[in-house]
Amino acid sequence: MTLRTPKDWYRREGAGFRAGRLILIPLSWLWAGLTARRLRRARSVEPGVPVICVGNLTLGGSGKTPIVRALAARLSAEGQAVHILMRGHGGRARGPLRVDPALHDAADVGDEALMLSGEAPVWIARDRLAGARAAVAAGASIIIMDDGHQNGALAKSLSIVVVDGETRDGEWPFGDGSVFPAGPMREPLSTGLARADAVILLLPADLPEPDPRLFAALASKPVLIARLEPKAKPPPGPQLGFAGIAKPWKFERALRAAGCDLIDFAPLADHAAIPEATLRFLAARARALDAGLVTTEKDGARLPPMWRDRVAVWRVGVRFSDESAVASLLPKS
Repeated sequence: MTLRTPKDWYRREGAGFRAGRLILIPLSWLWAGLTARRLRRARSVEPGVPVICVGNLTLGGSGKTPIVRALAARLSAEGQAVHILMRGHGGRARGPLRVDPALHDAADVGDEALMLSGEAPVWIARDRLAGARAAVAAGASIIIMDDGHQNGALAKSLSIVVVDGETRDGEWPFGDGSVFPAGPMREPLSTGLARADAVILLLPADLPEPDPRLFAALASKPVLIARLEPKAKPPPGPQLGFAGIAKPWKFERALRAAGCDLIDFAPLADHAAIPEATLRFLAARARALDAGLVTTEKDGARLPPMWRDRVAVWRVGVRFSDESAVASLLPKS
């Protein structure tokens, strides 16, 4: 499924969108009820190695994947045989399948899986238990599951919830608390937090301090602070940016904050293939503006090969404010 997230979902007061959402409230109750029933009925199975789940409470855009990458790098440096388990959003493969970038593309396994496959072995599996068992059989000593906080098939050694800490311009990571489809929540905040062991609050590099109200909202759990930081400066000169992520406006804002001369921006659907016609249109628009093209690393993984030299990919990483707190949280080898 591809999704262009409604920005009004993240307005704390629900301004302008509330009246239209009222008719969706019964569907929200149904969604929350089905999620709760599925979790109650789940029989969580131990796969034989520790499982770290990096999940979230909202639909997309919280920053799970860079956190997974950072944790995988840390555990690998400690000598752990880290394997990453993903559902493969945007890809057609059901798995269990180990991602091979020489054989697979984003249409097979999804953009995030392709992006992370250079960091550690990555497995795609709609059936998370089957995927975990395949990883263990292939030598995994620890599994990081990207997404899955609302999936009860695997017993989790550590459940981390990632929360988008960007609260500018009236935005609030949980909106007004409404569950999908009336709002961004996968389940009620208190319900999801009750199953978490810790929260990682992910902030942009240029936001000085997190909103203190977030700490109050998350007070029932330990909160670790992480920041998204550019791995390099944005490309020089005028740029036309585009992004097919859950919250494309965040990429636009991050480029501007990093000093990019961004003269136009195009939001695209999350995880969706980028049609050749769209790329040609963007390239023609960039030429008319005498600008380059820049996109996210995730979108770069979906670019057709002939376009990869024509579009700059701006990469970001994660830095934790308290590395010792992260180390104390993670399972030891």
